[in-house]
Amino acid sequence: MTFKKLIALVSTLALLLSVFAFAFAEEPEGVAIDKEAFDALIASGPVASDEAIAASAWATKVKEAGILRVGGTRTSFLFSQLDETDNGIRGFDAGLYQLLAKYILGDETKFDLTQVTSSTRESVLTSDQVDAVFATYSITPSRQEVISFAGPYYTSKQAVLIKNGNEEITGVDSLAEKLVATQSGSTGPSILAEFAPDAIVQEFETDIEARAAVELGRADAYVTDYTLILNSIVKNPGLYAVAGDVFGPEDNYGIGLPKDSDGVAFVNDFLKTIEEDGTWANLWKISLGDRTGIESIPEAPAIAE
Repeated sequence: MTFKKLIALVSTLALLLSVFAFAFAEEPEGVAIDKEAFDALIASGPVASDEAIAASAWATKVKEAGILRVGGTRTSFLFSQLDETDNGIRGFDAGLYQLLAKYILGDETKFDLTQVTSSTRESVLTSDQVDAVFATYSITPSRQEVISFAGPYYTSKQAVLIKNGNEEITGVDSLAEKLVATQSGSTGPSILAEFAPDAIVQEFETDIEARAAVELGRADAYVTDYTLILNSIVKNPGLYAVAGDVFGPEDNYGIGLPKDSDGVAFVNDFLKTIEEDGTWANLWKISLGDRTGIESIPEAPAIAE
């Protein structure tokens, strides 16, 4: 091995160790969710009629199994965060799948969570490891070739995360020749190809690894969904900032279901129910609004027919 190759290898190992250390470091607590309000809201969720469940093969399968198998995360601060003090998982996505468990099984605790990444969300559905995926899951044509989506239940756009104090990057238009992190398996790579074609893109497996690259100076910026960036800023006050305005097409989040499943119609009816009775708005307020200082509750996106 030449000296130059040795130096390159040492540099690569140093980066990997730095990212590893960052990923397992204890992060700031941020603005905690109101656990009592969250738990009370989920416990008061609606329950489907026996007739509605019997009319859906997907819902009947869940009912007979006695458990809703969910693909999701436990590290998304605003959307699905594990609380190790009581093993509760709370946030906007977590609230939705717990409400769905209550809707089908009459008990919001009857769910089993399989952790997924951006790259494994389709595979856990196609291999029948889970019944549904709730994971800030953008609805895209390529994904719809493999699975089906209920919803959308939330909408966002893309944004640029930088380390606080970075004055060189002012938005997506300033990413040319910059090293930009994004998540593999997400919409980030295609968004960058369209809106920042001259950026030097580096893909990471997880959100934590991509943020680590920015914080450690191994990447100049991180492009991903604005909601995930908001998640990071709320949890790490003063560390990160958003460069410029949100951009790109509307990013609609859907609930992943097996391809051509009649669960789509059933879950869409569930979403309509919790939107009409105010549960969706209350869940948004507890999970996101109260913790980000955003007072205006958005309208739920129109559900695809």
